Amino acid sequence: MSSPYLSYRQILKFLIHIKIAYNLGVCHDLDPRSIEEVQGADLITWIMKNIDVDDQVEAVHVATLMASHGYFFPIDDHYLIVKNDNTYYRFQTPCFWPSRCGEPENTDYAVYLCKRTMQNKQRLELADYEAENLARLQKMFSRKWEFIYMQAEAQAKVDKKRDKLERKVLDSQERAFWDVHRPVPGCVNTTEVDIKKACRMNRHPKMTRVSSMPNYAVPGGRLSPSISESDLFNPCDNIRHDISLLRKKLEKRRVKISKVSESYLAYYEQYAEYDAFITAPDPSNPWISDSTDFWEQEKTLNPRDIPQRRVKRWAFNIEELLQDPAGKDQFSKFLDKEFSGENLKFWLACKELKGLPIREVHRKVHEIFTEFLAPGAHNPVNVDGTITELVRNRMEVNPTRYVFDEAQDHIFKLMKSDSYSRYLRSDQYKEFLSGTRKKTRSIIPKLPSLNLGGQ
Repeated sequence: MSSPYLSYRQILKFLIHIKIAYNLGVCHDLDPRSIEEVQGADLITWIMKNIDVDDQVEAVHVATLMASHGYFFPIDDHYLIVKNDNTYYRFQTPCFWPSRCGEPENTDYAVYLCKRTMQNKQRLELADYEAENLARLQKMFSRKWEFIYMQAEAQAKVDKKRDKLERKVLDSQERAFWDVHRPVPGCVNTTEVDIKKACRMNRHPKMTRVSSMPNYAVPGGRLSPSISESDLFNPCDNIRHDISLLRKKLEKRRVKISKVSESYLAYYEQYAEYDAFITAPDPSNPWISDSTDFWEQEKTLNPRDIPQRRVKRWAFNIEELLQDPAGKDQFSKFLDKEFSGENLKFWLACKELKGLPIREVHRKVHEIFTEFLAPGAHNPVNVDGTITELVRNRMEVNPTRYVFDEAQDHIFKLMKSDSYSRYLRSDQYKEFLSGTRKKTRSIIPKLPSLNLGGQ
């Protein structure tokens, strides 16, 4: 647990158990769950009195940091900031504290949004950006959307059994949790950056705080995708600043020699086993002996004859897997089982296109487009509409061998981040790695017994 989170929790415990509960008179019970609401002015007053903060602006900043990380939140607003006025704030339940829970998955967010559509539509109606997120998630998880819907339905039934007041408080706390991890467009997502790094990073010189809007200039924070940096400061000044930084980077080494040395050492240690001059191979080194058994073993495609050291190399990266003909064949079979074999076929077709003679490029481009990207294609690949439209426009103008570059890169990243990691965890790869591969058995038919001499 990082130290800033620890400090936030300590402040929050003092705030709940001592000052708010007794001195401010919000409630008289030490149980944090019984503390419902507190005014922003009371929070600022307590911070200035008990955390050795003399400046009111600094106290508001500390309170806003705690709110932006989800420890308390405004009841009637989804911008996680604290104002020094009579605005009411509610404490977040400890199970939703960022120091106690990890980064939620997109499936959890899909279940939450789906559940919201089943509940009180007037009070929990989805905002425009939430409806757009729900549509994207439904498209992303189309294969398991039925399971997500069942989870949302089960949670909605449990919520209906709760008391009305308890359900209202829980709904606000759950929504505040997602305001932290999936913020309103225009707000900073504090969970995207390590808080230690965020505190060390300098603010952009052109980022100024806007008094009537939330503070976007949190050090190291990232803006949500719906807002551009040009909305916050002058684009021309920003470009000039970036050019100046890039020129300085050209004159300065960005990586320490020690880090480079560590990278080289790690690389050579990893591949030392596969260098015949460093590690004696089995069979013998073909460069020393006259035997070519080593090379024959390296290029064999028979699953029973593939050595373990060769299979182990497939786990280094996806490039090693695809460079090995046997690895490529096994990965293709795995993708066919996962109903995503068209991704590898498309990537290989694009790779083959790069090496074809110029007279065959035009025909091959149309074959690839018809099979993988055209409407009603036989093997459609999962490429977003922007890339598909870009490819279509290029084909109308000049269909070259590089027309599918963006689509090929997109499919490769998809296989690398998703299919490749699942292949390494699959039983198919583990069987190859351990050497317990399924061997084919020859079935010999049983001959009928001969009845000699009427016996």
